[in-house]
Amino acid sequence: MDRDAEYGWEVAHPLGGASLDGVRMAGFRDRMAAGLDLRVLPQPAVVVVIELGGAAVTVESATGQQPMRSLVASLSPGPARIRGERVECVEVCLSPRAAYALLGVSPLELDGSVTALGDLWGRHERRLREQLTDATTWRERLALTDEFLTRRAAGAPSMSPEVAAAWDTIVARRGRIRVGDLASSCGWSRKRLWSRFSAQIGLTPKRAAMLVRFDHAARALRAGESAGDVALACGYADQPHLHRDVLALAGCTPGALAGWTTSAD
Repeated sequence: MDRDAEYGWEVAHPLGGASLDGVRMAGFRDRMAAGLDLRVLPQPAVVVVIELGGAAVTVESATGQQPMRSLVASLSPGPARIRGERVECVEVCLSPRAAYALLGVSPLELDGSVTALGDLWGRHERRLREQLTDATTWRERLALTDEFLTRRAAGAPSMSPEVAAAWDTIVARRGRIRVGDLASSCGWSRKRLWSRFSAQIGLTPKRAAMLVRFDHAARALRAGESAGDVALACGYADQPHLHRDVLALAGCTPGALAGWTTSAD
């Protein structure tokens, strides 16, 4: 969550970071009752939020409004908004490799949406949320979350080395790579890469590259850079190309995106 003390939010991070690769976590509390109003953007991470306060947050998306006590936002969730009062939560950001191991479902089942975490983890989600709510310090809460994820990782499925390498290449190249070159780098045909990558990441290789490029562009736009400069720096053919991708992924123009407050930065 892109929030800090300047906006009345208490933010806590685990000392030494998380135990698992590809996992980042933090605790957030709206200590001045400012209220939460966050737009969810596509990004190269799956975001899990576990609410510890007295009321559920409201998720607004194309399918309507739904209250959730905990949620998971897929890599490309579509335009969505999260609202809440007196929010207190633990947020976990998972790389695609970590998400594949920890969520317990195929990324394709998330169907590009914001989903109730209880639908994925069942009684385990309820038990974790109860433990986190009963804990009295952020240090304890983050340690409990870390221990829970470490237990889930034991015996969890591993992503194919070729798919993991293809994702890493897309990230390293900031989305600027052709699918044919990606397939050649892992020794697979385009068809096989497309099938295996989509099943384990939840996006096609082309869409994944588009997402990673968009993520860099979105950060630059929100940092105040002009759309023309961002298009050039992030590898878009021209400014209209940037405009089309932002509209497709965020549902708004680059100018509107520049002013958004968003989740999981």
